[in-house]
Amino acid sequence: MVYQVVVTRGYAQPDGSTVFGDIGLSRLTDAGLAWRVLEEEAEEVRADQLEGADALLVLGPERVTEASIPASGRLRHIARFGAGFDAVDTDACTRRGVLVTNTPDAVRRPVADSVVALLYALSHQLVVKDRLVREGRWAERARWRGSGLIGATAGIVGLGGIGLETARRLRAQGLRVLGYNRGDRGREAADIGIELRPLDEVLAVSDYVIVTVAANPGTRHFIGERELALMRPTARLINVSRGVVVDEEALIARLSDGRLAGAGLDVFTEEPLAADSLLTALDNVVLAPHSLCWTDQYTAAVSASVTASLIAVSHGRQPRETVNGPFPAGTWPGTRACGDNEDERDRT
Repeated sequence: MVYQVVVTRGYAQPDGSTVFGDIGLSRLTDAGLAWRVLEEEAEEVRADQLEGADALLVLGPERVTEASIPASGRLRHIARFGAGFDAVDTDACTRRGVLVTNTPDAVRRPVADSVVALLYALSHQLVVKDRLVREGRWAERARWRGSGLIGATAGIVGLGGIGLETARRLRAQGLRVLGYNRGDRGREAADIGIELRPLDEVLAVSDYVIVTVAANPGTRHFIGERELALMRPTARLINVSRGVVVDEEALIARLSDGRLAGAGLDVFTEEPLAADSLLTALDNVVLAPHSLCWTDQYTAAVSASVTASLIAVSHGRQPRETVNGPFPAGTWPGTRACGDNEDERDRT
């Protein structure tokens, strides 16, 4: 039986073309796997859409819940195109013997580059200065002097792969880098030159606070009113994690009345961001539509990683990047022969 991969429809067309460009689905074909794109978009993937599927490739923000997993037991693998997996119920997948993978290594450098882009745009008032030229307002340029980075301090909240990669880039630019992580990152921080500090100190001292923590129930509004109040009026916040990690209303309030100098945001509480959001009217905010890291190199790296995971699991091999587990005895997806399912095993 041919191994079947289903691709979510939100970011893909039936022919396999996607908003990211060519994601290398031909690699699956060359490896003997079959693939198809779902016929319709869905905020939450339905079990009936996955009947007959061995794997699901999630390209966008589609949710995958326990109700999404067919009762047949054939589905064995959910592969996320990207690092974030907050929309996938990993506990339910583990209970049902479905492996979840993502592509953290592939996104680290592109997202870290995005942080640097936002930091420089904020430092140099780039958005406003672009507008001054377009609108013929050169006489106002003296109002919008930037903030130099010599001696500046960046505080990174969340020292996972993206946070550490960001720190490497900022250290190379001569910035002092403080870091906070809920788990132990002492060795990695020391290797890069990150000064580990309690969260409150990172917020209070930093000129740029960079949020890269993973989104989960424990990090909702991790940066809330109390945390924002610790930041200096001259400081700026950069969020490339998920919108829900920062209390957006509290952030808008502080940006609006001058209690915070600026923000660079690639993620929002609700996406797409409403056209009438107060964020769009603020001159001290740089906005990107959750795609700042989407470059040709991003697509190439993530595509190679996600297709490698799909092919590995189809052959019963452990992929490089796994999210969930450990699995109950005998239920890890690799214990099933390609194309097998519970009903077929019962009949043999």
